[in-house]
Amino acid sequence: MSTWVRGQALCSGRARPPAPKEMAGFPAGPAASLLPLLLLQVPAWCLAAPGFSVKGPAEPVVALLGADATLPCQLSPEQSTAHMHIRWYRAQLSPAVLVYQDGQEDGGEQMLEYRGRAELVADSISKGSVALLIRHIRATDNGQYRCYFKDGHVSQEATVELHVIGLGSVPHIHMTGPEDGGIRVLCSSGGWFPKPRLQWSDKAGAKLPSLSESHTQDGEGLFRTEASLVVTDSSLGNVTCSIQNPLSGQEKVATIFLPEPFFPKMCPWKAALAGTLPVLALLLAGISYTGWREHQAKEREVEKRKKESHERDQMKSEKEMVLNAKENLTTELERRKKLYAADWKKALLYPDWRKEQFKLAPVTVNHKHFCQNNSDPERKENLGEETQDLCRSEKQGDQNLITLHEEGFTSGRHYWEVDVEDTCEWTLGIYEERKDSSGLLQALLKKTFRVLEKKGCEYRALACSPQDISLERLLGIEMCPKKIGIFVDYEDSDISFYNMTDGAHIFSFTRARFSGSLYPYFKESSWSFLHPLNSE
Repeated sequence: MSTWVRGQALCSGRARPPAPKEMAGFPAGPAASLLPLLLLQVPAWCLAAPGFSVKGPAEPVVALLGADATLPCQLSPEQSTAHMHIRWYRAQLSPAVLVYQDGQEDGGEQMLEYRGRAELVADSISKGSVALLIRHIRATDNGQYRCYFKDGHVSQEATVELHVIGLGSVPHIHMTGPEDGGIRVLCSSGGWFPKPRLQWSDKAGAKLPSLSESHTQDGEGLFRTEASLVVTDSSLGNVTCSIQNPLSGQEKVATIFLPEPFFPKMCPWKAALAGTLPVLALLLAGISYTGWREHQAKEREVEKRKKESHERDQMKSEKEMVLNAKENLTTELERRKKLYAADWKKALLYPDWRKEQFKLAPVTVNHKHFCQNNSDPERKENLGEETQDLCRSEKQGDQNLITLHEEGFTSGRHYWEVDVEDTCEWTLGIYEERKDSSGLLQALLKKTFRVLEKKGCEYRALACSPQDISLERLLGIEMCPKKIGIFVDYEDSDISFYNMTDGAHIFSFTRARFSGSLYPYFKESSWSFLHPLNSE
């Protein structure tokens, strides 16, 4: 057993020489001579199992907007990747940026935005170097990429970061008019990525704060920025607007000259009035505020008392409503429980409701997918013989396509579902086996079938035993069922068939009397139990 474990370690590629402490417990003498022979039993493919790792660049790849970018990826140790499955993807494996398999690119899973722009640089593919070339870089290409390699059952991947840099247009500055005793200027520029930084400064280089600043993105993801500034100091002469890319540090600058005559001038009496009016306004505001506070305090006290009285009345009313609602819900719940327990068997149109009362049977259906030709004249002549040979054919056990993984049903409620969508003719239901006094099964003499049969566009419900074959009912089914559910209630001797597509009830055997074991039955052809030839 220990030798087998060491062979597994070699196969996984994580084997290591045993430590002296481990070797001390290994048997010496003749047993030790068996070690080389046991090691030779380790498969050669295990000892030669491939192992590799994938490496990407340590730093992000930087590319200008509209240019081409190459994202490198390298296997270690160096080896050919021509036979491997290679995939470049972003957030999810599929759809991918690029897929390479069977020695060529596969465009079936490629993202639409990379078709015609992404290709594999396979110059050094024999050395394990696989690079992704993206042409005409867009702002949406910014972010993480993953290169994924798979060789058999071994796969590895690495992450590559792409930073897209977009340098916008030279800032445009213009005066918008006088404002707040100064001149308002506006600076704007577009075509930047990522979001740029904007800064105002005077001719001495001192920074000036923006009055407002906004950034918007167009349909291609590029940023347009606007900022305004109100200059009140006429001695500044000019102001500068600089916009900088945060990744590359590159910036574009524009300057505007502000002549002193452009600044608005104020008359002396206007200045005096401007200083007096605020003081008078403050005095009036103080007096008005004091009177308003006193009036508000009185109103708040009155409102507080009204609110407390209203809340007490409301709490009392809500408490009574909750008690009444709880009592009504309890009564209604008890009533519905009694109705549900008494009437669930009558719900013929709701098979999903019946499932709560039945146990799902452990069955397996083996579809053979074939259709018999009902127009064969020889087959029509032999219908009587097919009916008489039913029990003999079923004794061989090669007709039933459904298997029950337990003993037959002798009690309880059970249900299962069978998909009949692709089957032209079928027979579906159960058969019953009775035991004789010695306990030995006699299938030929003891089997009784209760089935639903489809033949062409005709549906029949049939009961069949070696002593009797009877047509329970000819069924007119407007919609061909795709899946049929069979519900068996042993104690009530009830077998019901449902169309699980629309939930409609198809047929029920209600006159059955069970005394043996019940087994599911399914055959992908009709038995033709009843035919005009049989009645002659």
